[in-house]
Amino acid sequence: MYKGFFKLPAIENEPVKSYAPGSPERAALKAELNRLNSMDADIPMIINGQEVRTGNMKAICPPHNHKHAIGHYHQGDASHVNMAIQAAMAAKPAWEKMSPESRAAIFLKAAELIAGPYRQYLNAATMLGQSKNAYQAEIDTCELVDFYRYNVKNMFQLYGMQPNTPTTTMWNRVEWRPLEGFVFALTPFNFSSIAGNLPGAPALLGNVCVWKPSKTAVYAAYVVMKALQDAGLPDGVINLVYCSGPVAGDTIFSHEDFAGFHFTGSTGVFKGAWKSMVQNLDKYKTYPRIVGETGGKDYIFADPTSDPKEVATAITRGAFEFQGQKCSAASRAFIPSNIWEQVKAYVAQDLEEIKTGDVMDFTNFVNAVIDEEAFDKLAGAIEDAKASKDADVVLGGKHDKSEGYFIYPTVIQAYDPNYITMREEFFGPAITVYVYEPDKVWETLDILDKGSEYGLTGAIFSKDRYAIEKYTERLMHTAGNFYINDKPTGAVVDQQPFGGGRASGTNDKAGSIFNLIRWVSPQCIKETFIPATHYTYPNFKED
Repeated sequence: MYKGFFKLPAIENEPVKSYAPGSPERAALKAELNRLNSMDADIPMIINGQEVRTGNMKAICPPHNHKHAIGHYHQGDASHVNMAIQAAMAAKPAWEKMSPESRAAIFLKAAELIAGPYRQYLNAATMLGQSKNAYQAEIDTCELVDFYRYNVKNMFQLYGMQPNTPTTTMWNRVEWRPLEGFVFALTPFNFSSIAGNLPGAPALLGNVCVWKPSKTAVYAAYVVMKALQDAGLPDGVINLVYCSGPVAGDTIFSHEDFAGFHFTGSTGVFKGAWKSMVQNLDKYKTYPRIVGETGGKDYIFADPTSDPKEVATAITRGAFEFQGQKCSAASRAFIPSNIWEQVKAYVAQDLEEIKTGDVMDFTNFVNAVIDEEAFDKLAGAIEDAKASKDADVVLGGKHDKSEGYFIYPTVIQAYDPNYITMREEFFGPAITVYVYEPDKVWETLDILDKGSEYGLTGAIFSKDRYAIEKYTERLMHTAGNFYINDKPTGAVVDQQPFGGGRASGTNDKAGSIFNLIRWVSPQCIKETFIPATHYTYPNFKED
């Protein structure tokens, strides 16, 4: 085997294609959409590198066309979770011994496959399965490419972090060992990139994984898994299972070899999983690593000096892109009364132009929410606001699930800053605005700070640099990703490491070295070249 300190190839963010009319990528994506939309895909689990079919078929129906099935996946049970654990543990000895450059080569190749031959396959699977428009699917796919590339760069940086040796008589060094056991990756519906990264990051560091995707994102997860296999990922390193969350949790969280949990999803599920781990703590060989990114009640705060058009654009993009189903999406805004009418008029102008509908029509800016449960929750909140004395629906408010789960972009104005849609996460294309008086800036910042349990993303708008500095300090703990004069969404790998605190998660910053360090267990090695031959020290000698 070759030995050396290897220099990586150029690591850069994957350029996002435009999909403008007449572009080759637009034609390629439309062709792939037509192909996937016209077939009935048979999607097996992948355990120990093998396709596993149970015959217990579950339909995959696009949220924007819920009467049409584009495929079926094979639902598993506890026996398949156990099979996945066994496969992972069997693969572990060889995988953790594999050289870092070989593991890196697999994920760098996977990145190139996803950026190239798999690009439109993954885009189309994400668009149809999760109802994303072409641009939102494209940035999702590019983000997964970025995760795999920058994880490799960060791994090399991590391995290079070594202790000092202040003398020539010994040598201090650190071995960055993988965890002693397997990692459970429980992944969300809203980003295929997150779904691929949650098992991918621990695996790159020499860990083995059991991966359970959201039932509403199985198609895209399967495509990512196939790309990893084509890149040369050995059998059993990542095992893809489809089963209910409680079944997976009951099996995994009671297993002695459980060593880590990599999660993105709801706060309630994360807290429940953590409690389960605590209850089973005596069963584990090691204390499990827990890394989670959960909910958010992300905000836009504008001060009296703000530009109304800039604020309105941040609301439209921040609240309504991908139907507000981003962890970072703006769902509450604090706007001073001196600019509110202008802001509202600009947003109204945007909503007159925005089209809502099927992803197959590239002119649709807004598509469907993920499923009927999400639709019913959002539609109920909108109707409650219409009937409330503490709030009004001032823009939008339409919803229709006859063909797809369509919630049209909606702006609620709350007269009570503690109104439910100002506090609770609803995860849809609806934002609640609280209008404050221009001389109540600091009182409003207090309301913002105390009005939510979350601390994921937030944005402030101001033209006063002194004020910006003060707002940033005052809102320090309200957001793990903080934006000045921009919308609170759109973090890019290696540019804005993403994650939040409070009830929004452990803030381990996906795509950064801070995340990777959670998947290793460092061992410090001291090697002495000239060992001592007597037990005493100089102070024991007589004068």
